[in-house]
Amino acid sequence: MTFRKSVAALFCMTASVLAQKPATHVFHYDNVLGTSMELKLQTTNAHQTNRAEKAVLDEIARENRILSAWQSNSEFSRWMKTRNTPVKVSPELMEVLATFDQYREQTGGALDPSAETATRVWKLAAVENRKPTEAELAKAVAAMQQPHWTLDQARGTATHLDDAPVALNSFAKSYIAGRAADKALAAGASGILLNIGGDIVVRGGLSESVAITDPKANADNDEPLDMVRVSNRTIATSGDYRRGFDIAGQHYSHLIDPRTGQTAENVISSTVIAKDPAMAGALATAFSVMEPAESKKLASKLTGVDYMLVLRDGSTVASAGWQSREVPRLVTAGFAPATRTAGLDVMINFEIARIDNPRYRRPYVAVWVEDQDHFPVRTLALWFAKPRWLNELKQWYRDDQMRNMAEGTDLTATLSSATRVPGSYNLRWDGKDNSGKPVKPGKYTVLIEAAREHGGYDLLKQEINFDGKTAAKYSLQGKQEVGKATIDYGKH
Repeated sequence: MTFRKSVAALFCMTASVLAQKPATHVFHYDNVLGTSMELKLQTTNAHQTNRAEKAVLDEIARENRILSAWQSNSEFSRWMKTRNTPVKVSPELMEVLATFDQYREQTGGALDPSAETATRVWKLAAVENRKPTEAELAKAVAAMQQPHWTLDQARGTATHLDDAPVALNSFAKSYIAGRAADKALAAGASGILLNIGGDIVVRGGLSESVAITDPKANADNDEPLDMVRVSNRTIATSGDYRRGFDIAGQHYSHLIDPRTGQTAENVISSTVIAKDPAMAGALATAFSVMEPAESKKLASKLTGVDYMLVLRDGSTVASAGWQSREVPRLVTAGFAPATRTAGLDVMINFEIARIDNPRYRRPYVAVWVEDQDHFPVRTLALWFAKPRWLNELKQWYRDDQMRNMAEGTDLTATLSSATRVPGSYNLRWDGKDNSGKPVKPGKYTVLIEAAREHGGYDLLKQEINFDGKTAAKYSLQGKQEVGKATIDYGKH
């Protein structure tokens, strides 16, 4: 072979290798299993990407038609209408019912598919502004502790036994996500991350750093409680997150202990990492109900399970292996997470508008603070999907180009995150710049900018006197993409 032919052959081989280099593609979806979904696929070509994406969506839709407790025509809903009659069920429904039996036994009843029985008692009592009576709770506990079904796996039949309301949502999301991830790998993806409402399955060649939200945080950009690295595992979180019942001026958790009928008040957040998706989801729910000592005892009997619990007083309890999964907490140049301050700070609340449009795309959003010379001292949020369209946030993009020239740092590498679904969001400005240094007292302007593909554009501005003394509150109204907004300068 001549030298020229050798070079040509080497060039072709190199081009072939480069063409096969995996790339990561990110997708976002709304209204998936009643929540939002993020999908990351590692693939080598567009055909593979499309095939894997379709495999994920098809499997989620198929599983939902089987397991949904909210769709009246799902297999589970149809089965729930039967009584004391063996019914031939799908392997998937059989597996989930059997798994519930397994974890109900392992947790000593802390995980029960009929927990809704007690929840309804609390909801009714809350409407009447009273706590449930002992008799009401005792009746609910008796109903929950009854067997809800019997299974004959040899014949593939399940027999529904009682009238207790039953739902499979304790770990159904994680279970479905795991099966959908398997379908993506079978369709050719070399790696996948599937985040359905906070239950995250990571498989194959991808790994992910996952922030553990502080359940006591008041703002979406408050510093996370912890950060862990997840690879070929599922991470699931459960907690009260201020949901629940307000009765006579006191707040009660929405999580109910099926063993007592009482609300679970000691653990406010449980995060579990496990190999099996159903196990991660089931234990995250159970550990939010069980006492930490009970959770520790159960986890010690299981292989590859790590957890972190956040207690009511803000303290944490973690498994022995949790530390090995933590990401070292380094301060990244050009980005300072919000921290709670003893003095005055700025709380920014705003709504991403809900728009009824079949072509709806989530808007790109930026929230930042300028000094009186219009220099951007702090970017609080930057939510977007594709960097190539980031310049649609016209004002923020121009300001940040100026800041980047002056400071030489790229905030998009550390601060950006996925677009958000319509709803209300809270951000905090603690009076520090992007590098974490306190700014000088003076006039500053808070800006909220939103732009949407095939949609509208909003830019809201509010000047504040950031002097550490004069509290003030302002109300703003967007036109299209942003709804109501408030800027609250005070002590929080």
